[in-house]
Formats: sequence, C-alpha cells, structure tokens
Amino acid sequence: MEISAIDQARATEFASGTTYLNTSASGLLPRRALEAVRTLAEECAAGVRGGPGSFDAVDAARAGFARIAGVAPARVAVGGSVAAHVGLVAASLPPGAEVLAPTGEFSSVVSPFAVRGDLRMRYVPLTELADAVRPGTALVAFSAAQSADGRVADLDAVRTAAAAHGARTMLDASQSAGWLPLDAGAYDYTVTGGYKFLMGPRGTSFLTVTEDAQETLPSLYAGWVAAEDRWNSTYGPVEKLAPDARRFDEPVAFLAYHGAEKALDLLAEVGVDAVYAHATGLAARFREGLASAGHEAVPGTSAIVAVPGLGGREPDLAAAGVLVSARAGNLRAAFHLYNTAAEVDRALDVLSG
Repeated sequence: MEISAIDQARATEFASGTTYLNTSASGLLPRRALEAVRTLAEECAAGVRGGPGSFDAVDAARAGFARIAGVAPARVAVGGSVAAHVGLVAASLPPGAEVLAPTGEFSSVVSPFAVRGDLRMRYVPLTELADAVRPGTALVAFSAAQSADGRVADLDAVRTAAAAHGARTMLDASQSAGWLPLDAGAYDYTVTGGYKFLMGPRGTSFLTVTEDAQETLPSLYAGWVAAEDRWNSTYGPVEKLAPDARRFDEPVAFLAYHGAEKALDLLAEVGVDAVYAHATGLAARFREGLASAGHEAVPGTSAIVAVPGLGGREPDLAAAGVLVSARAGNLRAAFHLYNTAAEVDRALDVLSG
C-alpha cells in the first residue's frame, strides 16, 4: 500500500514523546529544520563561517512562504515578529484614521494601532465584521483564524465589504497559514508568525504587501539588509532601498531562518490542501467526541478546537502527556500534519476521566 505524504512526513520528521495538540502555541520542529539549526550553531561555534548565517537561507525561506501564500517572493518581507510588521502598517495611517477589528482579536494585531493614541479604534464581534465596514474605515485588521477559539473569519465577505468602501485589509495568518489555504495577494497586507503551523523556529515572521500598498508603508527598518545592494550598503546611509517588499526586511535571526527554510520545504512537499483535509478531519473527530461526552466546542470546521469553560483541564491533560492550551477560559487543541486519530482519542480519554 502506498504511503501518503503526511504519513511519510510523520514517520521521518517527527518524534514527539507526547500527544502534542498545541500547534496554536508553537509547532513541532521537523528533524530537517532541527538539523539545519544545529549545523549552523556548530559552525558558528567552531568559527568555520565568515558570518552568522546565510542570506541564501533567508531568501529560500522567503520563497518557501511565498509559495504557500500564493504570491511572488518579491511581495514578501521577512522579520522577527508579527507586532513589528503590524507596526509598519500602523505607522502608515494618518491621524484620525479608523481601524476596524474583531472584539477579542490577538494583541499583536491591534496594539500597534491602539498605542498610537491618535487613531480611531472600533471593535465588533467577528461575525459582524464585514457588515461593520463603512465609509471612512481606513483599515480592517483581523485574523483568518482567531487565536482564542479558532473561529475562521468570513474572508470573502470582509474583502468584498472593504473593497466596496475603499478600506485596506490586513490579515493575520499566524493561526492559519500551513493548514488553511492562503491567497495573500487578495489582501493589502498579511502578517504571519512562522513558528506555529509553518513549523519554523520562533523568530521567523513574514509580511506580504501588494505592489500598490507598498507605496503606503514607511521604511522604518531601512538598514543595509533592506538595500537593493546589501553588501555595498553597509556603511553610511543606504542610497537605494530594494524596489520590492524586501525594503521592509528587518535584520533576522539566522538560526531561525535556516530552520524555517527546511520546515517550509517539508510543508511544500506535503501540500497545504492535504494538511487541511487531515487536520480538519481530526478536529471534526475531536468535536464529535467532545459532544458525546457532553462538552460543546465552538462550532466550525477549523483545525483549531476550543471548548468554552474547560480551560481548567489543561493541567490534567499535561500531567497525562497531552499538551493543549488554555486561552480566554477555553480549552484549545490544534491539529496538524503530525497528529493522528489515536492522539485525538487519547485526549478524549483523558478528558473523560
């Protein structure tokens, strides 16, 4: 019998000693990513490199994310955190601009706007987001999948409403990229932490920006890595920034990006569509088992399952070797390519006592 790409990846790339259902907090590193990080660290320790890492690996990770996001690598900037990317977008807005976001949105998505103090923040329930866009809304900032409970936004409706009112869109794909197909070019900006479903080390983050929206962003990180000619821009003011999204690059942690390059290669080999079918199927099995045990999960088809009021069971599960999260009072489990039906059943067994 032919083995699937997901089964092959699970057998060769992962060796978790727990029932790991916590990818919404941090994804498991594939063996190939771990080896890339280890190799670079050993080379740096031995002094056999001319520098702390390779821009070839950074650009390969950029291209790997671009494949998943459905855009050209020229539309992708790299950095270290979602909050820094959002800060660029926040800095681009004029005083008094209205930013619309879901109630309870993840802090990094809204705080860079809120702390400015001169923007008009408006929050509405996620289900009302599209209807709440109005004339004068400058930007809709929201996550494809909510961190607290895994709910997936009505992406088409929000995009349509924003276009109708001339509002720009900023999508956070940190909880979705890697299991939910992403069309980054459909949004003015997307921001994505690379250490969750993309399975890279923490310290990897990707910003996509359309060619039109690129003209709105300030070049706050205008160091030599953002120059058109990196190696001839190391002294004095940068004379010419990169003509594409690379002008928004931050100096990156090479260890993280050497690992991310390999993790994104694995995801490309398996395919996001295959991961979507696998992960959402496991999530559906978990929801059904919860319902049978009298626990009502947040409805939907997300790969992330949240059970309101059950967050207090997280320590019990951890003690039994089942890793999940407690978020906003919810018990949150997240399913990815390395999870199995047996792990779903193991979590249900522990919850049933």
